[in-house]
Amino acid sequence: MICVVAAVLFGLSLAEAAILPERSVITDHTSAGSLGGKWYHRDDHPAHALFKRQSIPGDGVTYPAIGSKQWLSAYPQGLPDTSKLPQEWVNALNAAVAAGKIPDLAPSTNNAAGLPTYGSLKPTSPEVCSGTYQCQIAGDIWAAPDGFLGCGFDDGPLPPSPRLYEFLQQQNQRATHFFIGENMLQYWQEFQQAITNGDDIAVHTWTHPYMTTLTNIELVAQFGWTMEIIHNSTGGRLPRFWRPPYGDSDVRVHAIAKELFGLTAIFWNQDTNDWMLPGGTTLAKINTSMTKWLTGPKSPGLIILEHELSNDSVQAFIDAYPVMKANGWNITSTAELAGNVPYQNADSSTAPVTPANGVIVGDINSSEAPSTSSATSAP
Repeated sequence: MICVVAAVLFGLSLAEAAILPERSVITDHTSAGSLGGKWYHRDDHPAHALFKRQSIPGDGVTYPAIGSKQWLSAYPQGLPDTSKLPQEWVNALNAAVAAGKIPDLAPSTNNAAGLPTYGSLKPTSPEVCSGTYQCQIAGDIWAAPDGFLGCGFDDGPLPPSPRLYEFLQQQNQRATHFFIGENMLQYWQEFQQAITNGDDIAVHTWTHPYMTTLTNIELVAQFGWTMEIIHNSTGGRLPRFWRPPYGDSDVRVHAIAKELFGLTAIFWNQDTNDWMLPGGTTLAKINTSMTKWLTGPKSPGLIILEHELSNDSVQAFIDAYPVMKANGWNITSTAELAGNVPYQNADSSTAPVTPANGVIVGDINSSEAPSTSSATSAP
């Protein structure tokens, strides 16, 4: 379920980190251990070539402990500098562009309402296919299978997160956390707690920008650094899923995510507006909406936009959880909704992976009106 970045990040004191071990060695990459086995790429996925990893098992890589000085200094403080990206990422982008795999679409411009515009091109045209306008690209996930409810949260980790994590653990409920890169860096203790709990980790970009407004190299920085910090903090596991901030994606953003990093986008089909708490909405209003969805039809299944952004947004989920259970939903971590398809471009979980030849816009279920939860919410 989804969150928006509204928090102002402060400098992290290194005093607490000093008590941690400087380095930790992870040697088991074949067994999932306490972590889920579906949220990350298989060890032979081509995207691993872009990150600092050698042969497995026992790859010999020593990863800095989360929160240590070495760990904290390895990632951008704020907006990534595109002149300081790993050369492997730059080379991969250049190769994909040269091969014609990245659509030649100019970055969008947001209008006064915060909606992306593309000059003379319609946002719902196959040349654009804007997620803000609910245009759906083949392979992206917008709804759960019938009877299923995807459990996930955006914009963490943040100070309200531990209460959510403790509740999920008490309920023996796995969830997917669409984490923001700089939040993982700032709130590393909460990040560590989510990993220890065995929850699934997905990409919500480094600084939560409107992705379609960025250049190609800026997109690479947003994806790459978020994947890097997750990879290096989970023993070399590379996430498979991402969620576009504000639901803002198009064919160009989709192509860079998929072609370079193997990322599949997960959107949503209901929005609680819990990011507006407190002030813009109330727990009572959210409870009314939740009850309507949860007692309604189970086709299609639900992916509800929720956040770990505030104490109230966490409470909204805690209040709704018994209703989910009472109405017979099969509640699963959002990342597991695609658990039977490890690669969108492979025939099975053991079949060879064939790089996609291009972006295919599938059956477009869109309208000229934007999604009410895209530009106006904080997913």
